[in-house]
Amino acid sequence: MACSSSYLLEPLSHVRALSHLRQTCGKSVSTHPPIFSLLPHNSTIIAISNSTSKYRFIHQVICSRAESTHFTESSEKKKKMEETPFNPDKRRADFLHLLRSRRSSEVPLTVELAKPVTNPMYQQSPPPTFSEAMESCPKADIENLEDLLVEENLYLYTEASDQGRLPVLILSMKQSGCVSKRPAIVFLHSTHKCKEWLRPLLEAYASRGYIAVAIDSRYHGERADSLTTYREALVSSWKKGDTMPFIFDTVWDLIKLADYLSNQRDDIDYARIGITGESLGGMHAWFAAFADTRYAVVAPIIGVQGFRWAIDNDKWQGRVDSIKAVFEEARVDLGKSVIDKEVVEKVWDRIAPGLASEFDAPYTIPTIAPRPMLILNGADDPRCPLAGLDTPKLRAQKAYEAYHHSDNFKLLAEPGIGHRMTPYMVKEASEWFDKFL
Repeated sequence: MACSSSYLLEPLSHVRALSHLRQTCGKSVSTHPPIFSLLPHNSTIIAISNSTSKYRFIHQVICSRAESTHFTESSEKKKKMEETPFNPDKRRADFLHLLRSRRSSEVPLTVELAKPVTNPMYQQSPPPTFSEAMESCPKADIENLEDLLVEENLYLYTEASDQGRLPVLILSMKQSGCVSKRPAIVFLHSTHKCKEWLRPLLEAYASRGYIAVAIDSRYHGERADSLTTYREALVSSWKKGDTMPFIFDTVWDLIKLADYLSNQRDDIDYARIGITGESLGGMHAWFAAFADTRYAVVAPIIGVQGFRWAIDNDKWQGRVDSIKAVFEEARVDLGKSVIDKEVVEKVWDRIAPGLASEFDAPYTIPTIAPRPMLILNGADDPRCPLAGLDTPKLRAQKAYEAYHHSDNFKLLAEPGIGHRMTPYMVKEASEWFDKFL
């Protein structure tokens, strides 16, 4: 399907397709290479306006290639990946290389004491006030529990950037006498929430002897300064291509958090660190366990999905609607009248490279074997379509069987439930950690 559209080009030093433009237009052109990557490969640029001090505009782009060609290439890439031998270490190394490629500079992990947050930042209005699911979490029957809880507020510095300060909240029970090593569990919040939202879970797990840890993910909580911080970060990632605010940058923080929990805590058994989260937090838990084997037990809740499957089967709308602003921005930049599967794929490739290809669920979930993994989803969740997990589930089962630990993997889909964490899911996750940690 042919199309015509307008594109805004921002200046950067590195120029992609510059020689083609000069040959076509006979002018000196300063361009933004990531925006050029949005154009179909054999587009013909027929006119460029006079430049202003900051921008140039392409007035018209004629796309001579059909949309279907793009997806033929995607199918060929998928087929090639299917034929590649399963190599968890190589997959993990490739992902870590991607994470490091977006760091401005790595810094030594440093720890700083922080104060409790008195007015948590929620990027939704009105802010949430109660979660039946979290309040249902099994808790030890301790009469004066609040008096026996120890609260720690910390900042970890994970990289040299504006988002390099990682806020951490830790709850545990007071110990008398010698300090004993205990298991720890990391809890991750959903979109627009923050670590303080997770307090009911932290208190419940701490009452049962765990060291309960929560963080603010990128552009959330203490790392946000307005109701639109996360949305703006996603759009900026699409425009500039220099950050990965959707999932991946927070995974970097979780690797650094594992460094801290494993190496700088006398009260944590580094071989018994679990991780869980809800929705976006479930995705963070999934990818952190993929990237870092120190997360010994994992239980993502309403977070695991097949991104490629959703594109191929036209089931991407639920996930897209959860962060729609970036897709609307991409739609405009791509000259589309509506968000379609091409827009969706280009956004994923841009803000989370490999999310719908080599780092998708069929290729990363199996790498977690043989560590215990419980996936908890709603059977009717439009953001995490159950059919999209058929292949990841089968591959994971084979991987766990190869290690002779079939019982270490389970996928539970609660009937009649959409994109919602339920008391049942909280109970199952709790029992999973009690069993394996």
